[in-house]
Amino acid sequence: MDESAFRILLLNPPHTAIGSRIPREQLPPLGLLSLGGPLLDAGFQVELLDAEFGPLPVEEIVRRVLEKAPDVLMVGHSGSTSAHPTVALIARLLKRERPQLRIVYGGVFPTYHWQDVLEREPAIDCIVRGEGERTAVTLARALARGEDLAGVPGLAYRRDDGRIVETGQAEMILDLDECRVGWELIDHDRYSYWGGLKAVVVQFSRGCPYLCSYCGQRGFWTRWRHRDPVRFARELARLHREHGVRLINFADELPTGSRKAWKAFLEALIAENVDLTLVGSTRAGDIVRDADLLPLYKRAGVVRFLLGIESYSEATLSKIRKGASVSEDREAIRLLRQHGIISMATYVVGFDEEGDRDYWNSLRHLLSYDPDQIQLLYVTPHRWTPYYDSVAERRVIQTDARKWDYKHQVLATSGLPPWRVLLWVKAIEAIVQLRPRALYRSLLHPDRAVLAGMRWYVRMGRRVWLREVFEFFFAGGRTRRGPTVEAFWGRSLSQHENALAKPQRKRIEIKTLTTS
Repeated sequence: MDESAFRILLLNPPHTAIGSRIPREQLPPLGLLSLGGPLLDAGFQVELLDAEFGPLPVEEIVRRVLEKAPDVLMVGHSGSTSAHPTVALIARLLKRERPQLRIVYGGVFPTYHWQDVLEREPAIDCIVRGEGERTAVTLARALARGEDLAGVPGLAYRRDDGRIVETGQAEMILDLDECRVGWELIDHDRYSYWGGLKAVVVQFSRGCPYLCSYCGQRGFWTRWRHRDPVRFARELARLHREHGVRLINFADELPTGSRKAWKAFLEALIAENVDLTLVGSTRAGDIVRDADLLPLYKRAGVVRFLLGIESYSEATLSKIRKGASVSEDREAIRLLRQHGIISMATYVVGFDEEGDRDYWNSLRHLLSYDPDQIQLLYVTPHRWTPYYDSVAERRVIQTDARKWDYKHQVLATSGLPPWRVLLWVKAIEAIVQLRPRALYRSLLHPDRAVLAGMRWYVRMGRRVWLREVFEFFFAGGRTRRGPTVEAFWGRSLSQHENALAKPQRKRIEIKTLTTS
């Protein structure tokens, strides 16, 4: 079939996580749009169905997909672990109605769980592993021409005879500017963030050079790389001028990884003279490193950075290979405030068997950090990370994978029962966010940009806080004596943590497995 007649539908499935359902705003699905640009440029007919709006019921998603009658459905979600059960259900219902439809699945979770997914979900035909821009185009061409998929690196798929084939790692994309984002696939008027600002999600960089043992993203990208700073600034300016985009949400793990490249981007964006608001995540160490550049951050439009604090314990930080210190965390928050940039501290509980004293100490230290915003998360082990090996024998108390979203307790703790962990977590969030300094910043801060960001977070955070408490007591679905982590997910895949191959000329070995 000619590529111009080959129809591809990109599906962003609805996500059940609290963070997706509580905010009354939606952000564009960057991962799918990143596939859409190269596919459009290759000549394919491409559409996007964003089922996060509504969210669409599964039955309505199936109806709309069948109505569009694509040759291939490509589905994925940024929250891929907790979205997987929904993806599997949609695939089963679609295949029941249209067995000939090719369903391709991508994302972090299927990249590592490819064998289990293909063995257990016969409705899913093919999995794209790692970065998908090049692989999706090569795959689509092979499908359109009826060619064997064995020559497409970065896949795992099921043959007609039931055998599962894995085609090796795809090479990482070193030049991130070679594949454009397909912004034309969305209506920008539908997407907003930060209290109604027209918004997009972007990536200046991919990957992270640090070795945090629990991180589920670092190995997926394999190596840190960044876009051309000037071209990237020009793209953001174009989105503002042509589509009215006001809010830029960075999906990077570490956009500030290179001081030189980040400085060049900030300067280029300032030169574009556009009114943009920038929010993202980074490491406290980069903020301390860039103390002299923070006025540049502010001029470019940076209004908030999320900092992963993780723990007050130096021993825990060392154990999880965070590569940070308590003093550095505190100094980063102070520097951000000094320059009119909101600091949001994310604090993870559950690394160790904490007791009441540990939570009390956590509260004391968080108050001493004096962050503008706070969010507590529950440690959630991913099968492909080194941290998984250290908790393989701990018990799972949440067997619904849809709730493995960092906002639900999933691991049993011997120090405290789950209900008391919840009370500590919610009490810490309330005390830190309602202390006089935080209230002042939310009600009377003289910087209008900071004031707007604080008020927006208070409104959204209040709804999320109440929903978490409600779900715990009335829709928790926990089990008292669940399986071990290894029994629930399977043996560790930490030896396969790096999902992409460094560019090299090498013959790809094809491995064939027989399904049970």
